[in-house]
Amino acid sequence: MAVGRDTDRLADLGGRGVVTQLADYDDAESLQAAFAGADQLMFVSGSEVGRRVVQHGNVVTAAKQAGVKQVVYTSIAKADTSRLVLAAEHKATEQLIKDAGLPYVFLRNSWYLENYTPQLPAYLQHGVAGAADDGRVSAATRADYAEAAAVVLTTEGHTNRVYELGGTPFTMTALAAEISRQTGTTVSYLDLPVDKYTELLVAAGVPEGYAALLADGDRGLAQGDLEVGDDLAKLLGRTPTTLAEAIRAAL
Repeated sequence: MAVGRDTDRLADLGGRGVVTQLADYDDAESLQAAFAGADQLMFVSGSEVGRRVVQHGNVVTAAKQAGVKQVVYTSIAKADTSRLVLAAEHKATEQLIKDAGLPYVFLRNSWYLENYTPQLPAYLQHGVAGAADDGRVSAATRADYAEAAAVVLTTEGHTNRVYELGGTPFTMTALAAEISRQTGTTVSYLDLPVDKYTELLVAAGVPEGYAALLADGDRGLAQGDLEVGDDLAKLLGRTPTTLAEAIRAAL
């Protein structure tokens, strides 16, 4: 069964024979109805930063009441030690799941390669800017993270495991160099203090709150919070999509 708050977005799955049902993280009753009889719950973290602890608490309570036998939660890299602002809600959610006594698997995803590839036109015109210094990020594609989740859901031996997931790590300087190599256009990386990078993003039209989160992400990247090992490759049984492959596919 696939559940979500927007049934239109579930239509494609419904057309392929998947049972779909309306459920909203803000609506505890809808969650309880959706989870009834479920053995496993693929719990994708919400997108409303600042509201996720309450919303995720509703999910955990409903899963507990439904007798779900395993919760697979999409968390963030190094959630228990990360200094990223975004990590706090994930750390709290992991604790909620543990406190509820629910068997779990935590899929701690690093950044997505899709954080970078849609920006290729801007990079080619203006270069790459950030506040990541020479920190390395273990970014991977959404498809690779999804495949890893599918492996966990369909194979045994993952209960109460924590997986730190990400691809081969790279720096922002390496990102700029790879774009240059593949396009023949010289692209450089401009490293800025966190506050100056925030100002640059705001000047480019990014809402101030979101700009601050992006800049904080680079701060954490610089400190190593987004560099992880090879858990993703082990789950996939292959090398995850590389930066070079992702750029090539996006050009």
